[in-house]
Amino acid sequence: MNAPARPGPVRLAEAARLTPTFDADRLARELAAVTGHRWQRQRIHAPGGHIGEATAIDWRVLSLRSPGGDGERTDPGGPGPVDFAPTQWLDRLPYLREILAGIPAPLNAVRLMALGPGAASQPHCDPKYRLDRGFVRLHIPIVTHPEAALVLDGVEHCWQAGEFWYGDFSREHLVRNTGHTVRVHTVIDALLTEDLVDLFPTGWRAILAEADVLFNRPTPQATGFAFPLPYSALLPSGFTDFDHDDPLEGQLQPIQITQQPDGQLTLTTAGRLLALAPTGDGEYHFAGWSEQRTLTPAADGVLLHVRRGRTTLHRHLPAANTAH
Repeated sequence: MNAPARPGPVRLAEAARLTPTFDADRLARELAAVTGHRWQRQRIHAPGGHIGEATAIDWRVLSLRSPGGDGERTDPGGPGPVDFAPTQWLDRLPYLREILAGIPAPLNAVRLMALGPGAASQPHCDPKYRLDRGFVRLHIPIVTHPEAALVLDGVEHCWQAGEFWYGDFSREHLVRNTGHTVRVHTVIDALLTEDLVDLFPTGWRAILAEADVLFNRPTPQATGFAFPLPYSALLPSGFTDFDHDDPLEGQLQPIQITQQPDGQLTLTTAGRLLALAPTGDGEYHFAGWSEQRTLTPAADGVLLHVRRGRTTLHRHLPAANTAH
């Protein structure tokens, strides 16, 4: 007798409302503290770590967390020479700062995003924000109205002020504002953790407990690097190519890990400087990225880890001065 067929993977909905709900009036009152400043148009984080051109539509941004705490950056950032940090604008928003501190996950970019009247984006996907890569994008609307909509995977949403939402923005989506007033959302890029899943609806929690997703570990206390610096090794070129999903492939190229004057560990390869952040047990991930790819330096070489959902692949490469 044949065994019953195992069910295939469950396709999650395109969005989920999280808990808790926040004080919409308080959020709106705080917004006045930063609207005297002229926000700049949104930019993308382009391949190779470059900042792309400003959007052509009226879609403006105020950064609350950005690479290096730069309050003028409007892109979502990514791996680069500095880690994410609060900007000066977050100091003016104490309630929102309190909300962000309560999210049980490491945060990357946090931006206030204002979509002007008559503005509409082109349909697009943001492939980085996938659960199997360990990334999530969260929204807290602050100012909205029925004519401001998000169309996500073909489903039209009009999330209400003070609500807390997860959306799968790796699927095709667009935003449009056919009304006469600006729509403002807080957009939060975070790393998926098991604690964050506790904020999802019950049905989602049950599915995510078994799904092929990547859970990042809580950020550990930074400790000193275990080996003399600078530390040299070889890495495949794919390991620092964040626009493709073959981290263990490519020609081997030399890397060097050093410590900056401010204490930040950085990895240099092919003329590019990338900040490192501790993951635990001598393991490091790239600041601005998830635990999808991490490295454990050792005296005899470097051990690379690549996580694809719940599966982990490893590759050991000898230290640069012992390679043949």
